[in-house]
Amino acid sequence: MQVILLKKVENLGALGNIVSVRPGYARNFLIPQGKAQMATKANMAAFEVRRAELEAEAEAILASAQSRRDQLAEMVLTIKGKAGNEGKLFGSVSNIEIAEAIQAAGINIERREIRMPDGAIRHLGEFEIGLHLHAEVDTTIKVVVESE
Repeated sequence: MQVILLKKVENLGALGNIVSVRPGYARNFLIPQGKAQMATKANMAAFEVRRAELEAEAEAILASAQSRRDQLAEMVLTIKGKAGNEGKLFGSVSNIEIAEAIQAAGINIERREIRMPDGAIRHLGEFEIGLHLHAEVDTTIKVVVESE
């Protein structure tokens, strides 16, 4: 199935690209999320009319992500939790707690933007946590987990 991308989609293409995807991916994800539309002649003509508007919107979103990256550049979060004698937490620190701590610092972030490939933090110490703010903008922050 051919679709026109209305936004940059990671591992698929950029704004305005006409790509071939599986019908279910198009119908169930790309089109309902507003990331693509069917590649018909009428939709292609309508896209060309809106192209400048969509490109300006994409640039604004990218600039916003870059400004958030600059705010997060040197951030060190300290999260306290109850821990045993060996330094193991009673519970864990997940992306929810990290997102709440960043939002408490005054920076808007969603928990889905936090990348924790090894899962939740279960020990005391310092950890580098990746943030995926935009398809082109990634950064890391330092999270320090301390005992209460």
